[in-house]
Amino acid sequence: MTSQSFNLTTDPWIKVIQTDTGREKSVSLIEFFSHAQDYRQLAGEMRSQDLAIMRFLLAILTTVYSRYNAGNMPYSWITVDSDTMQATDVDDDTDAEDINEDLLDTWNKLYRAGKFSKIVTDYLKCYDNRFDMFGDHPFYQVTTADYDALVPSNKRVEKGKGQVLVKQLNRRISESGNTPSIFAPKTGERKNSIDIDELVRWLITYQNFTGVTDKTKIETKEKFSNSAGWLYRINPVYAQGQTVFETLMLNLKLGGEQVDPLALQKPVWEYEIQDYIAVRKQQVVPDNLAELYTTWSRILHIEWQDNKHPLIFSAGIPIFEATGAFIEPMTTWRVDKKTGEYRPAVKSLRSLSISMWRNFGNYVDVHSNSGQLEPGIVSWLHDIKDQDTSVIADDQLLTLASTTLISDGNATSQAPAVEVADDIRLQSDVLFDPEIAEYWPVRIEDAIDTTQMIGTDFYHFASTIGQIRNVDARSFASNLSASFYQKLNAPFKEWLSQLTVDDDREQKIEQWKEQLEDILNDTVRDVMKSSSPRDVSGIEDDKGRLLNIFTARRRLNYNVRIHLGPQDKE
Repeated sequence: MTSQSFNLTTDPWIKVIQTDTGREKSVSLIEFFSHAQDYRQLAGEMRSQDLAIMRFLLAILTTVYSRYNAGNMPYSWITVDSDTMQATDVDDDTDAEDINEDLLDTWNKLYRAGKFSKIVTDYLKCYDNRFDMFGDHPFYQVTTADYDALVPSNKRVEKGKGQVLVKQLNRRISESGNTPSIFAPKTGERKNSIDIDELVRWLITYQNFTGVTDKTKIETKEKFSNSAGWLYRINPVYAQGQTVFETLMLNLKLGGEQVDPLALQKPVWEYEIQDYIAVRKQQVVPDNLAELYTTWSRILHIEWQDNKHPLIFSAGIPIFEATGAFIEPMTTWRVDKKTGEYRPAVKSLRSLSISMWRNFGNYVDVHSNSGQLEPGIVSWLHDIKDQDTSVIADDQLLTLASTTLISDGNATSQAPAVEVADDIRLQSDVLFDPEIAEYWPVRIEDAIDTTQMIGTDFYHFASTIGQIRNVDARSFASNLSASFYQKLNAPFKEWLSQLTVDDDREQKIEQWKEQLEDILNDTVRDVMKSSSPRDVSGIEDDKGRLLNIFTARRRLNYNVRIHLGPQDKE
């Protein structure tokens, strides 16, 4: 089957939703970049898959537009080989500010044009042999010879060891040979059957969201452990537009903070495999986004039995440390308590129910002296909004989205457990409020703090009810609290999206407090309606005081009055 061809540049594999018809369509890379403005969104099997593919697409755009301007011409400060279209040198004498100005000019012209330029198609045609699933340089794979040269002799292809089944590659199934996935979308032998276009999508996804159940590794002088995929190790955040073109443009970070203007973009397909592995053995964080976005966690080799049942061999390769990897623009950050260093934040099953808005300060620079790092993509949006002639209108709604594939937390497997997608929407002038004295992000964070104090008050109320009912008070309160926050999510996000820079801050915050109190009262009434005789008669606490549903509510009302302050309702 080596004579076969499935080329990502010309064969359809990217699933999109068409804006005009609302219908799903599969397109090739060339068709995709030619008509990105006509698609509403990516439409793969999972949101996590869409995120992985978006970063792959951004790697192509970042590579191309770091070398060529919107007029399809190389920048004056860079040397580009006309045959390979690769950058070979950046003029060291060119001022970094001048480079950033040129890159930002390219970004602006593309955004105003509303479509990508011809140079992207030219690049894809130049590298079409690196985007074919078959041949001497199979896409996101290595040949038999390369695989055998990198792994121990007892793990070579002919030995049949180190295989990853299709049902493991498919993150909707993620089934090992030992533990069946009961609620998988496929059953029986069909779990290991896959069409080639879907296989392409899962290949890209798997490199980003790899678990650690596989044991085969390449040979190295220094020992290393197989790592999870890079996107598994961060808390992803990105900008979401009205079309695929707008989404890609808002996330196309050309220059800005944490980007070295002198670094040459180098996606994985521009490497020879031995050179790429040599770089990875050094375990150095990439200095360019194209390489970061196409980071492999494994070398994969595919033996083709037939079109639908490939044999996939996998071997782990060393990966760089996440600590201080500030070049990653699509993550929130946390401080490691032991070392004091910044690491990408990671969402876990324990924080599953916490919506983005409740961690607003992790996504937006609220207090410049707080020590909390802002995601690079948010800083980039600030850069393009702050231009004298910004293409982003003051009242344009900007959506910060997050798609997270959360692992089971088991250090020996890290199998996908659940996928979570969330977003917050704000007008651009609210997100990057120029009014220092009445800075909206600070006021929003204050409103969230107040909301979460009310959430804590309700938790204590629920815990008391659980105690009265002689059930596990913590579990009971946690369930009621999660339900309360679920009721808050949509109203708060709607309130957030309607804020403007011209609003009276106090008036808007009071409006939210009133709505918050109404939701709280409705929730408490639901609890009161389900009360039992035991709730009414109550129990004695450890100090001999009566505890019943009425004393619990009085305590709640007292705490709410303190935390909300006087409410002037007409």
